[in-house]
Amino acid sequence: MKLTIESAEQMEQFGSKLAALLKPGDLVLLAGPLGAGKTTLTRGIGRGLSAEGTIQSPTFVLARTHKIKNGKLVHVDAYRLSSAVELDDLDIDFENSIVIVEWARDFLAGYSENYLTLEIDRTKEDDSRIVNLIPTGERWQGVSFDSLN
Repeated sequence: MKLTIESAEQMEQFGSKLAALLKPGDLVLLAGPLGAGKTTLTRGIGRGLSAEGTIQSPTFVLARTHKIKNGKLVHVDAYRLSSAVELDDLDIDFENSIVIVEWARDFLAGYSENYLTLEIDRTKEDDSRIVNLIPTGERWQGVSFDSLN
């Protein structure tokens, strides 16, 4: 599924709508160039989940954990990670958290057979983005993304 997002505000709104589809154990992988809107999208997800604290880029701390109603939202920036070992060192509770990973890389393979990849592309010179949703695994079979339009 591909969506066009026209502004940062729409990206946050999209994230808030996406939050309604997420539950603990979900892994969301965000890919896109610098400035694509990965953190803005995550901020919207956090708002939709009523996450505690400010959602901001975890670039220098690698991961930020926020309490949500039914568990935790873990926001990871994998840009500076070079291997699965470094990711494992973060000791993330994947089973009981909604985990969002910016700059997701191939070393995330094996953490879950079920994940949702969002590829964000800046294709125009304005603020619009194209978001491509790629669901993988049984968890996402039968999930309708119609509410995201």
